[in-house]
Amino acid sequence: MRQRNRGRATLAAAAAMCAVAALPGQAYAAGEPAAYTFDPGAKAVRGAEVSTDASALKPGSVYRSSIKPGEKLYYRLDLDAATNAYVSAVVVPKAGGKVAYGDGITVSVRDSTDLQCSSEDARFQAAEFPHPIAAYAYRVTDKDSHTCQDAGTYNVLIERESKATSTPDAWDLELRYESEPKLKKGGTAPTEAPEDWPSASPTPPTQAKKEERPGGTSYYDATSLETGTWRDGIEPGQTLFYRVPVDWGQQIFATVDLGNSVGGSDEYVGNALALSLDNPAHGHVDDASPLSYSGRPASVSLDPLPPVAYENRFTFSAGESAMRFAGWYYLSVSLSPEVAKAYGNKAIPMTLKVQVENAAETSPYGGSAGIFGVTQDDKDMARSGQSAPQADKSTTMKMVGAAGIGAGAVLVLGLGAWTLLARRRTAAAAGGPAGGAAGQPPYGGPPQAW
Repeated sequence: MRQRNRGRATLAAAAAMCAVAALPGQAYAAGEPAAYTFDPGAKAVRGAEVSTDASALKPGSVYRSSIKPGEKLYYRLDLDAATNAYVSAVVVPKAGGKVAYGDGITVSVRDSTDLQCSSEDARFQAAEFPHPIAAYAYRVTDKDSHTCQDAGTYNVLIERESKATSTPDAWDLELRYESEPKLKKGGTAPTEAPEDWPSASPTPPTQAKKEERPGGTSYYDATSLETGTWRDGIEPGQTLFYRVPVDWGQQIFATVDLGNSVGGSDEYVGNALALSLDNPAHGHVDDASPLSYSGRPASVSLDPLPPVAYENRFTFSAGESAMRFAGWYYLSVSLSPEVAKAYGNKAIPMTLKVQVENAAETSPYGGSAGIFGVTQDDKDMARSGQSAPQADKSTTMKMVGAAGIGAGAVLVLGLGAWTLLARRRTAAAAGGPAGGAAGQPPYGGPPQAW
């Protein structure tokens, strides 16, 4: 039994250490913006040109795929008659390529007769440079609807449109499929969108000392933020990701201030910076008008959005409808590579002001909300600035410490037992050999190192 326990402790320590080693890093050439970091747990899946050949997506899973210009690709969902299903697609064009106004994808969910349940576009608009963009589509149950309510096979269709002047390379796709939790039993949710909500931006937060919070490279490793003023720097061609926990009843406001360039240049770069907000299911919420840059301080803000509420889904405004559940909301900031031609490749100082208003309200869901809720751990990560992989690494290191202490305790106890037996054997040997030759270690010697 002691041997088995010792082995378990050793295996636990080894497994935890391996987990630390397996955590992804951000490897990229010096002087180049970091590439988009795909979720390391993403499974490869190929989109089908024929719907009956489509691969099935599983809820709670992340996938990697790709799409070429003009392609229409199908993926399959197997749904019951009660679950709200959300599928998002993050478009990741290759750096250095070209995109044109209107290039992008359309994501839709359709039933087996090809009736559309919902759709959303992700388009490159005034910010005509390669950077990640996202969209989602869904099937939601509604007792007053006669479309997309039955159990059965549904299709996710992703269609790409690109101009002839755009780089014809395939775009990488990061797909996510999430199921919304069920409402509380016996509870009823409102069926109409709120008509009135605070639509004025509050005074941005001020801090005597602005804390550094380097942004992540993707949704996966986005840097966690809470209300405050956060400093960073952004390089031409780079997209930085941040995430903010926004609970039920809360509103999020965000402003980006771009610092001046040191060097005297005042060349005008149109549509230089893009600021975007996405919801916990990676559905697009809103973006600010692209910010132009001429070497002087500049600022851009998101328009006010309604507080998070289940009933927001019933509004006709896509941005307001996307504020339909609590959880991590993602901010992305992208700087045009054209800025480098006038101002060089050095990072331009940037300040991100984030404000979350109102006290949290009760969740409408029964049981665990999963990604559609805000936990104390989420708040702690926002306070410390940890990304999801950093938080996982911290947890893993605690496991390593606990496993190491356990394995060490087993070793100390084993050595203590061996020493005690050795002393008894030596004492017995003084009176004559018994149980083996005098001077031999008991039971074959001390515990072996591992």
